[in-house]
Amino acid sequence: MATSGPVRATSGSPIPAKRYTKGDRTKERIVDAAAELFSKSGYLAVSLRDIAGAAGLTHAGALHHFPGGKDELLMRVLERRDQIDADVLFDEHLDAWDHLDQLLHIVERNAMTPGLVALYAKLSNEASDTDHPAHTYFRRRYEILREHFAGILGELAGDRPGPRPDPDAAAQQLIALLDGLQTQWLLAPDTIDMRGRLIDFLALLGIDTSRWESDPG
Repeated sequence: MATSGPVRATSGSPIPAKRYTKGDRTKERIVDAAAELFSKSGYLAVSLRDIAGAAGLTHAGALHHFPGGKDELLMRVLERRDQIDADVLFDEHLDAWDHLDQLLHIVERNAMTPGLVALYAKLSNEASDTDHPAHTYFRRRYEILREHFAGILGELAGDRPGPRPDPDAAAQQLIALLDGLQTQWLLAPDTIDMRGRLIDFLALLGIDTSRWESDPG
């Protein structure tokens, strides 16, 4: 797979677009296999041999591309997904309303990717063990999300009259809601409306949700 079109230097001379090597494509295939198996069975129940087999490689072949083994693959899977979310969720050019728009879009996207939702649900639960290789990753991830959402909710709360919810507490509640909804949705996808319940929660915080209630996404 190659990026499309040339990239041009400041001088105007064309620089060929970077192309993935055979090794790059193999690594992507291994990461894809790891993501699928982790989402189905969790991290602990999957071996590097399982991942290698799913990717059409030997155990030694997988180790050649990922010398750090299963731990390295786990972090690669998590980092790849975070790169996608960070581009839309943490854009510094967006205002508080735009950030909430992006959060709604992510929830809508998650409803179409049950495998990835299951991956995060399983791994975040497993990673509560301090010896889990993703423990620090998830602890830091939640710290970043709490700070991010507290800033957004605090900014919007400043626009409303009357008592205002504590932004830090509201951010914790928001994340707990999202995690809990995802687990319930995985168990009963035809019953749980993640987007709708998120909008309901924002309304309880005193946020004007009319901009989303008329938009099914």
